[in-house]
Amino acid sequence: MSKNSIAGVLTMVLLAGCSLPGSHLPTSHLLTSNKETETTQDSSLEQQVSIYPLTAQQVVQFKQQIPQATSNPDLDLAIAKYEYRVGVGDVLNITIWDHPELTIPAGSYRSSEEAGNWVHADGTIFYPYIGKVNVVGKSVTEIRIDIAKRLSKYIESPQVDVNIAAFRSQKTYITGEVQKPGQQPITNIPLTLLDAVNRAGGLAEEADWRNVTLTRHGKEQSLSLYALMQRGDLTQNLLLEPGDIVHVPRNDNQKVFVLGEVSSPQMLKIDRAGMSLTEALSSVGGINEVAADASGVFVIRNSNKPDQVADIYQLNIKDATALVIGTEFNLEPYDVVYVTAQPISRWNRLMTQLLPTLTGIKNIADAGNSYRAWGN
Repeated sequence: MSKNSIAGVLTMVLLAGCSLPGSHLPTSHLLTSNKETETTQDSSLEQQVSIYPLTAQQVVQFKQQIPQATSNPDLDLAIAKYEYRVGVGDVLNITIWDHPELTIPAGSYRSSEEAGNWVHADGTIFYPYIGKVNVVGKSVTEIRIDIAKRLSKYIESPQVDVNIAAFRSQKTYITGEVQKPGQQPITNIPLTLLDAVNRAGGLAEEADWRNVTLTRHGKEQSLSLYALMQRGDLTQNLLLEPGDIVHVPRNDNQKVFVLGEVSSPQMLKIDRAGMSLTEALSSVGGINEVAADASGVFVIRNSNKPDQVADIYQLNIKDATALVIGTEFNLEPYDVVYVTAQPISRWNRLMTQLLPTLTGIKNIADAGNSYRAWGN
């Protein structure tokens, strides 16, 4: 085989491998100093991907808003006006002073709950002299007034006391990542979201406290226990109602992916305190100082815009002090942090893949030369 033939084969191989192997994001045309938004030059993605350089001046606009301590006057008013309404299954304790014959005593063998008046399915209780009394949907004050009025026909100025011995009719439910999930009774003491979480033993280790849901009358509302418990935003605390379902999800969706030229590419979970770009890079051992293009640290995020595929944020850490900017950029679930390779690294990969082919061609050429020399 002649040298020209070998050169021709090599040219064909190199042309076949001119697209350097491995994932890569170009950096030269992405960073700008005088524009807030850049789009890729690839015409097919031109209208679908936006590039946002992360600079000291611009990172502030991408910083997530931190909840502030806020009062909740609506909750305060609701608690002040709160009054329990009796329901089916509740047990009432009714006392008529100076008339022990009308009061069922509770002794050492019978608790107040066992000795009381159980609210039947038709919403009534039975009481001596006056018969059935409708109690469902009424407060203890309204029930006391009604019984006293009806007993006054038989007893002069009856002194009536009504309290609830057992709260059985109304419940709220707390599910998910709490220590003791399950139902919690609605009682004469107002029950708030924070109270319910504390009664459930607090949050479990795998709880996603930023995305708690409250389902009421078939409608779902998103709440943040992080804002409530960590930042003091009381607007996230609500008075719970019968039938409410509070769900604390697992933090399975709180994950980001760190790929490319880093020491240990892997998936990371965002903890309760959140995760910055710098923290993510630190968790994987930093960038590969030899192979990485320090100007090409990208965060790829699904875009909320209907006509765009992704938003890409680019950080240039050729100056290591730029990592301070990364501490101000918080990652979101399913972000992809990608560190691109510098050109020499991608060329080395190409040559590594081509080396077996080139060695084989050389061996063929050497064998041909030896054959011709032997023939001569």
